[in-house]
Amino acid sequence: MINLGFMASNNGSSARAIMAAIAEGSLDARARLVVSNRKTAPILDFAREHGVPAQYLPTVSDADAADARLLAAMRDAGVDWIILSGYLRKLGPRTLGGYDGRILNIHPALLPKYGGQGMYGRRVHEAVIAARETVTGASVHFVDNEYDHGAVVAQVEVPVRAGDTPLDIEQRVIAAEPALFVKTLRKIADG
Repeated sequence: MINLGFMASNNGSSARAIMAAIAEGSLDARARLVVSNRKTAPILDFAREHGVPAQYLPTVSDADAADARLLAAMRDAGVDWIILSGYLRKLGPRTLGGYDGRILNIHPALLPKYGGQGMYGRRVHEAVIAARETVTGASVHFVDNEYDHGAVVAQVEVPVRAGDTPLDIEQRVIAAEPALFVKTLRKIADG
């Protein structure tokens, strides 16, 4: 069994799917903590409604202090792995070092394409359309000190169809992400 900590800046759709898999018994894990850098992030209410401790940890002018608080919160909660689910801030060196090789993120493209600073949400899908790609997807990858740079662990492909809008692609990718993340975490939980 693995103990998971989640970080999300908004809805945390993958975090929600992972917690649902835990609740239904299809993932041998425990949700130990949800953290958001936004006080009004819907994922915080979702976590509390499902009995998972939730904390608002703001990004402050003292980045080192914020990083230390985040690392302490994860350790105090007994977190083994940190899962980023739409967390739109770069992690600090303390958290990265404390959880080296145990932080995963999901990105809405087939990395290394369409990753990096500023490439999130609909911007990714706009870039996919502009490049006239016929396939896109989602990637689960390790988190390091660069945006969307760590080694890719798993990917799923999603078709890009003629006439697709960024919203069409976004909906298809969002629908594929949770199963990919849950499948990846099952492999980790199984050793």
